[in-house]
Amino acid sequence: MNNKGGGMAEPEQFLEDGFHPIDIVEHLAEHREWDFDRIGDDQIAMAVEGQWRTYSIILEWSEFEETLRLTCTFEMDPSAAQLSAIFETLNLVNDQCWLGTFTWWNEQKLMVFRYALVQSGGHIASAEQIDTMIRAAVKNAERYYPAFQLAAYGDHSPEQAFQVAIAEAYGHA
Repeated sequence: MNNKGGGMAEPEQFLEDGFHPIDIVEHLAEHREWDFDRIGDDQIAMAVEGQWRTYSIILEWSEFEETLRLTCTFEMDPSAAQLSAIFETLNLVNDQCWLGTFTWWNEQKLMVFRYALVQSGGHIASAEQIDTMIRAAVKNAERYYPAFQLAAYGDHSPEQAFQVAIAEAYGHA
């Protein structure tokens, strides 16, 4: 689980056109030295290390829907009393996300970032598109993780928690 040096080599340099989307993801995972498990022909699970934590990422290809779906999760266990703060924070965060959306899976105790890449008309996702999807998922999870933590476990209002996350993002820009 190591993104050596943090630099992103051009994905196209190690892939040929015409790969199955999950094959492309597998090559990216190998190239980035991320832990992964090829669950099936159309699904792969990876662990991608971020600054705050390691994120679980699953990518699934649906031939019927012509869509590559990404799900990025991290565990949280807020009290029942904090769930309303989590939902308010989710609304604030989702208003800022252009690519993808966050949701809360209460039964599994997971914060989830979801994104889909539609490839209708027989188009095939490029390595660059897939790499961008994965990087956007981790970037958004990293950016808003502090807000979710403060809303779930701190004594911050959702607005305060959100502002901390925004200030952190600007502080690292």
